[in-house]
Amino acid sequence: MKTFLFLLISTFSFAQDVSEKEVVKPIESLFKAMKSADSLGVKNAFSSSAIMQTFGKNNEIKTEKVEGFAKQVGAAKVGDLDERFTISKILVDGNMASVWVPYQFYYKGNFSHCGVNSFQLTKLNNEWKIQYIIDTRRKENCIK
Repeated sequence: MKTFLFLLISTFSFAQDVSEKEVVKPIESLFKAMKSADSLGVKNAFSSSAIMQTFGKNNEIKTEKVEGFAKQVGAAKVGDLDERFTISKILVDGNMASVWVPYQFYYKGNFSHCGVNSFQLTKLNNEWKIQYIIDTRRKENCIK
């Protein structure tokens, strides 16, 4: 019985690790595409119906289209956009996941701002895609 229980727990833990690694792939791909000025890579990280939002000045929420963001990334030079991030929390339930990602953003090698990205991901056609992202941005209380 102890062997069965150990195998069950080990299998469950391994399945969760593999699932979490798969969940974060589009997030890692997005930041790699940004640093590489790869607009197609940016688009490929998102689902076709994805929503991008950010908190602007006076806590107004601004919505941006993935296509517009990808175009901005493609217009940058390689290395200009460097979002350094940490995966803080991953929650998965079936084909839905939520990932909390604190970050520090550098533009052309200079610190610009920091904040947190909140990603909602969906598994579509056996592949995880970013469905929704909202982020905060600030210049104070940042770890550089």
